[in-house]
Amino acid sequence: MLVESNYPLQTHNTFGIVAKALQLVHVRSEADVQAVVAHAQLRDLPKLVLGGGSNIVLTGDVKPLVLKVELKGMRLVEETDKAWMVEAAAGESWHELVQWTLAQGWPGLENMALIPGSVGASPVQNIGAYGVELQDRFESLDAIDLRTGHSFSLDAAQCAFGYRDSVFKHGPNQASGGSRSMGLAGQALISRVRFRLPKAWKPVLGYADLERKMAETGITQPSAQQIFDWVCAIRRAKLPDPAVIGNAGSFFKNPTVTPEQCADIIARDPKVVHYPLDDGSIKLAAGWLIDACGWKGKTVGNAAVYDKQALVLVNKGGRDHPCTGGEVMTLAKAIQTSVYERFGIRLEPEPVVV
Repeated sequence: MLVESNYPLQTHNTFGIVAKALQLVHVRSEADVQAVVAHAQLRDLPKLVLGGGSNIVLTGDVKPLVLKVELKGMRLVEETDKAWMVEAAAGESWHELVQWTLAQGWPGLENMALIPGSVGASPVQNIGAYGVELQDRFESLDAIDLRTGHSFSLDAAQCAFGYRDSVFKHGPNQASGGSRSMGLAGQALISRVRFRLPKAWKPVLGYADLERKMAETGITQPSAQQIFDWVCAIRRAKLPDPAVIGNAGSFFKNPTVTPEQCADIIARDPKVVHYPLDDGSIKLAAGWLIDACGWKGKTVGNAAVYDKQALVLVNKGGRDHPCTGGEVMTLAKAIQTSVYERFGIRLEPEPVVV
């Protein structure tokens, strides 16, 4: 077990915010976690699990013990007549997993190409893009209890997936009912995730950006690789590369409203971007709401709203003059207030604020 003190985190969060971990453990095996749990000085400390750092805003030095997940490995667990079951370690890059599965001829994850972050973070957030969510391909995961060091597994039902939500985002006393009563925020470290990729593959093409790509290319029956390429091109055109401009991807969740609420907004703003959901509710595009309030390109210190996509907040100061977490959150709160005052909708941030 390797423990480091005052460990710099600027290169370990995609916003590029300057902060230190007072203590950090590099988790390269399950034994490293078990060693932490057995350690007299470390076992009772609050803990922060850090993967790719793509969904976090650091507002100061991190006092909890940081567990930096560096577990590696990808493999085919099982192949049946109906599906391939693939397993990836939590420290693997999500996008590299998507690339690898397609290279093996196992489609199913292509709509979620280029989502930043690690495999271990994907179930926590129930990541999703262009009509596909992680829960649609999820089979099970392995995790380690940070209180006992014991390993356990969860299936989809036990993960209590919701829109950008899971059992890992709720503390033991923050939720009730069903499996959410066992909220695991801060209580577990995901070590491996398994995905079921059906052999009866069908393209998921319901989003306007993908429909435009079909119209532009004349390809009406795209392959999984073509969808992957389209999604990468769309995301690169809309979203800043964290290696160039620090950011945490989509900063706010797309809110859901009732049909009546949506009709009221449409009566005032006919161009509002909205999508009907299977449960009868309507999902609104948070980026459109923010843009309609005039926030695109606005700044607070060195934090800014990206000028090509209002849903993304960026570090316009770069690595040399980075924004602070305080500037990011001041900007985020001002946006929330503005959207609420105009539309009566409270936007919820996606990233974890530490």
